[in-house]
Amino acid sequence: MAGIYIHIPFCKQACHYCDFHFSTNLGRMEEMITNICLEIELRKEYLSGSTIETVYFGGGTPSLLTPDMLEKILKTVSKNYSCEWKEVTMESNPDDLHQANLESWKSLGIDRLSLGIQSFDENVLKFYNRAHSAEDSKAAIQKARNVGFEKFSLDLIYGFPYPDHSLWKRDLAEAIAQETDHISSYSLTVEPKTALGNWAEKGKFQAAEEDFIAEQFEYLQEQTEKAGFIQYEVSNFGKPGHFALHNTNYWKGVPYLGIGPSAHSFDGKNRGSNPSHNAQYITQLQNDQIPFSEDRLTRDEQLNEYLLTGLRTIWGVDFTYVKTEFGKDLLEDKKQILDRMDSQGWLIWKENNLSLTKSGKLLADSIAASLFV
Repeated sequence: MAGIYIHIPFCKQACHYCDFHFSTNLGRMEEMITNICLEIELRKEYLSGSTIETVYFGGGTPSLLTPDMLEKILKTVSKNYSCEWKEVTMESNPDDLHQANLESWKSLGIDRLSLGIQSFDENVLKFYNRAHSAEDSKAAIQKARNVGFEKFSLDLIYGFPYPDHSLWKRDLAEAIAQETDHISSYSLTVEPKTALGNWAEKGKFQAAEEDFIAEQFEYLQEQTEKAGFIQYEVSNFGKPGHFALHNTNYWKGVPYLGIGPSAHSFDGKNRGSNPSHNAQYITQLQNDQIPFSEDRLTRDEQLNEYLLTGLRTIWGVDFTYVKTEFGKDLLEDKKQILDRMDSQGWLIWKENNLSLTKSGKLLADSIAASLFV
């Protein structure tokens, strides 16, 4: 099994916090879709004949595409790959969820929407430079349900600098009240090449303190658990039977093909990426060049990737597998580090399988790094 990620590098306007690759110049969108389809055809051997179970449209803003563009992409995937789709996800902005769009998406086989809500506070949405309002978000969810969509994920941002936690508590309460089965939530980060980064550099924006952000993360864990969600990955919360299949496979090391500018791929052993430049991407394809640079991983790097992704999830890492597959006895080699972290209450052991407690998940990446070889 495998998945395909398709990066749509266009947005109507730039969110002030976002450092993903995108362009607000929509003039070359049709040309981009033609070349995305060409890349799909040229790279059909990358997954070695694996069956495609998931397709994920990310961005950027995939919901800007016309139904014809989406149909062209999906037909190209079906034509060139063995497909048994179990999940087709599209990241969507609430202001794009019009009746005609929703009906078209559903008819094309898109069965899961990842909605970029971010906040239900009007002032915060304006600060982020989002194109939708809080009412747009609530209306969009209802519109999608009316058309027959059943699978949603709501994206939220916590850690906005505010005098207290009341803003975050309201946002999270509203998201849970929408009766969604999945929430993805990330802390507000200041990235260098964004408007937010520029403001911070000039002293016009002060990010929240780490303790303030940690408290909001803990509140997120507490409230989602009360509402019946499982934190199956550090930033992702799903009710039983409603985990995101595409991203779950990513964290479990299942191969995936990344299509489009800036997209990343993983064949099970090595990673690689496409250029984060629309014109360069198109030019290479038009010159019969596959716009992809492979990063061949050493065995130690492969092990470190396994630790980094696995420890972010409820499935954790299997030290018996590590010893068999990589020849490393981490239980012995990292005993002092593991004992110290265990005494902090960060670790959960089930025989030789290691996962993290709620407090451990706050430190997941640094815990993984301490076990790197």
